[in-house]
Amino acid sequence: MYFLRKAFFLSAILAGALALTACPSQTTISQINADPAKYQDKDVGIVGTVTDSYGVLGNGIYELDDGTGRIWVMTTHGVPTKGVRVGASGRIHTGVSFGGKTYGMVLQEEHRRSKTK
Repeated sequence: MYFLRKAFFLSAILAGALALTACPSQTTISQINADPAKYQDKDVGIVGTVTDSYGVLGNGIYELDDGTGRIWVMTTHGVPTKGVRVGASGRIHTGVSFGGKTYGMVLQEEHRRSKTK
């Protein structure tokens, strides 16, 4: 019985450590805008409110505002509606085109969580 408790405890610690290392740290949009080269092709996480969105057949782009700035987020998971609170993570890229329009700096979304107001 002691061995099972010890194995469970060690498994829980290992799972927690893996989960924490897999998540990018939350970054403000103003930090990204202030030094884009630092975040280029790096995993970042941001949280903000959707202010604008465009989508076609599950692909799209939406703009997030976290109170410190705004950034466009490109997705293949469908676009959230305006006013939704979103946590998104992915990689920062520059010069991305969507729908015939080029966006300067974009977060290529890999994961997202939404919360309606």
